[in-house]
Amino acid sequence: MLRQKGFAAAMTVMMAFGAGQASAETIRITLQLPETHPLGVNLNAWKQCVESADSDLQVQIFPSAQLYTDKQVPEAVGSGAIEMGTASLTRFAGSVPAVDAVYVPFLFDSEEKVKKATAPGSAVRAVLDKAVLEETGARILWWQAFGRTIYVSKKPIRVPADIQDKKVRTFGKLLGWTVEALGGAPTLMSGSKQFLAYQQGAVDAGITGLTGAKSRKLYEVMPNMTLTFDSDIEFVAVMNEEFYQSLSAGKQKTVNDCGLKVEKELRDRIFQIETEALAYLKTKMNVIELTDPERAQWREATASVVERFVENGGQIAADVIAAAQ
Repeated sequence: MLRQKGFAAAMTVMMAFGAGQASAETIRITLQLPETHPLGVNLNAWKQCVESADSDLQVQIFPSAQLYTDKQVPEAVGSGAIEMGTASLTRFAGSVPAVDAVYVPFLFDSEEKVKKATAPGSAVRAVLDKAVLEETGARILWWQAFGRTIYVSKKPIRVPADIQDKKVRTFGKLLGWTVEALGGAPTLMSGSKQFLAYQQGAVDAGITGLTGAKSRKLYEVMPNMTLTFDSDIEFVAVMNEEFYQSLSAGKQKTVNDCGLKVEKELRDRIFQIETEALAYLKTKMNVIELTDPERAQWREATASVVERFVENGGQIAADVIAAAQ
């Protein structure tokens, strides 16, 4: 049963798009970001790859959260309401708390660590991909690199004390713990709702990524950005397991091979994409780059989050931390 608010409205929109006539070989994908965002470009590359390899497979992409918000994707895909979707990995934390490992502050704080941890077949992926499938009915086809976390804010943020008593937008439970460790008050919010929340002053600051700040034009409502780069933001492209199993072996191979192809393309380019986004945002915002002593303050202030993560996530979380370290 679809319990989340907005599902009825989403189903109405899908019918308007003719989703009710979708054949078993039609793959509909819900995307919360615009198609111009790197994740949208990534999905379109997968669509092109799949349709070129197998003319019997047709892919329809519904961008900008017009069907489901980020938080609704796990249930929508797992239940079979839609064949595929992309969502922040943290949206699966309700079923698999260990997925929040990528958001543990400073655990993946270099390009090398991120690439090793997120590589297909890595020890981290082996644990998390399996757990997500077993607990949600959603198969992770590939991981979508989003970049590293940064803060946007009304007033400049440079050290943890600057977050004290501030309302901060987050997009996952563990990020909320990070904000609490810094002395702030976390507010869970989908990415598509950020702009309006910042515009109306509902929160004082927000955690997001460089590419998201650019594509959502957050610079129009938030004048400051702090490059904390304290955690790694990962999205995943997931497919309903029953639908996946209904495909022939050849079509499954096409789906998987194209996923690996576009995953590598995005992973190889994400840091360059971030560099380009940052150059653009520097013309729009006051960008704060932390010194080593300042970054050390952030590390010290958030050190307790690792222990809290393991306590909450149990053995799977402990296994992921061990693999990451």
